[in-house]
Amino acid sequence: MQDSEEFQNPIDKDNITETPGSLPYAHHRGSAVIKTSKESVIKSRSLSAMEDQTEMQLQQIRRQIELLAQQAQEIKERKELSLKIYQAKMNFAPLIGDAYYLYETEEGGHILSMIGPNEWGRSRKFKVFLAKVRLLADHTWMKEEV
Repeated sequence: MQDSEEFQNPIDKDNITETPGSLPYAHHRGSAVIKTSKESVIKSRSLSAMEDQTEMQLQQIRRQIELLAQQAQEIKERKELSLKIYQAKMNFAPLIGDAYYLYETEEGGHILSMIGPNEWGRSRKFKVFLAKVRLLADHTWMKEEV
């Protein structure tokens, strides 16, 4: 070895310690055997069970939030439909629980009718059939399938 070359230790300094007694594991063959205590096993099992339970509860809350969001959307749509119907022309007093039909007129307005789209025959008066609707007890309107 020449004097100009510096000695390079082949052991990585990041993988050694000056105080091997402070390591949480045995650092050579002659070291004492380290066994996990019952306390650490109990804690490990408890942590695992706690994580499973809290994840299950969070998933249940996520499903409830999604259901509430869906219900809020349905109420919003019912409100918008109800506003459209209450602005429409109607020549009768609708009864709660009965079904009616919403049409768009030639002029672009709306009209609520007791006559369904297949009941007009040749004398169809309205431009577009929009929806079959039912008046609910809270005086909002719900769209129904035709």
